[in-house]
Amino acid sequence: MKIGRQQVEQFHEQGYTVMPEFFSTNEIMAFRAELDRLRREGHFNNVRTEGDSKTVSQQKMNLQICPLLHKSTFFRALPFHSKVLDTIPQLIGDPVILHLDQVFLKPARHGTGTNWHQDNAYFKIDDPMRGTAMWIAVHDATIANGTLNVIPGAFRERFEHSRDPESNHHIRCYPPEEQSVALEVPAGGAAFFCYGVPHCTRANQTDRDRAGVAYHFLHESCYTDEYRKHHKPIGTYLTGPKATGGEKEYGLRVAGTWEKECELALASQTAAV
Repeated sequence: MKIGRQQVEQFHEQGYTVMPEFFSTNEIMAFRAELDRLRREGHFNNVRTEGDSKTVSQQKMNLQICPLLHKSTFFRALPFHSKVLDTIPQLIGDPVILHLDQVFLKPARHGTGTNWHQDNAYFKIDDPMRGTAMWIAVHDATIANGTLNVIPGAFRERFEHSRDPESNHHIRCYPPEEQSVALEVPAGGAAFFCYGVPHCTRANQTDRDRAGVAYHFLHESCYTDEYRKHHKPIGTYLTGPKATGGEKEYGLRVAGTWEKECELALASQTAAV
């Protein structure tokens, strides 16, 4: 499924859009297999605290891996997916650079949300429309299990942020929640929202785990020497004349390995059973 004109227009007018069938069923099975491996090997950290910004909660869970690519060749390969390389430039322009990758897993019944924030409160680029997140639903993301919430059009406003007492490192803001919409995204779907869109997730009240994988992308114009000095993004060129398919950044060609990585992820799950 390719992004359509209406979705591109929605992104530029409201700051977000959703593609409900971005990844195939087989790809989503590979997502789940790889996340199971990462969980078995103990790579997730609980970032939820007891309300004091430092004491890790023993009852409430907001499990995160950030950055992700250093722990998984599967997730390292994903930004080179042809659908990603086709979609992101239509939203923020070309050339495109990988900025950040991460995953949040909300365990059944004990999974808590990530409070309201704007990505640009962390990333601080001049034009928030020059950066976008791609939020991938690894499982069906519903209101009941705490799906992504956004405030349409609010990317034009900069909200004040402060330390989030419910997280060991996040910041949060207090936007007009009554204007928010919940984005119910089926497994394999992806939501795209620019760096200025206030967003949050809610608690998982169901009996099943829910995970969301998020990648962040920058337009090359934001990727200055001064920006790299202060923010230290991943900095992988994905499109444009400086893109090498990962060879320059990783010492080997990553582009073109996605299908193989899916096969390996599924095989590892079979072996673990």
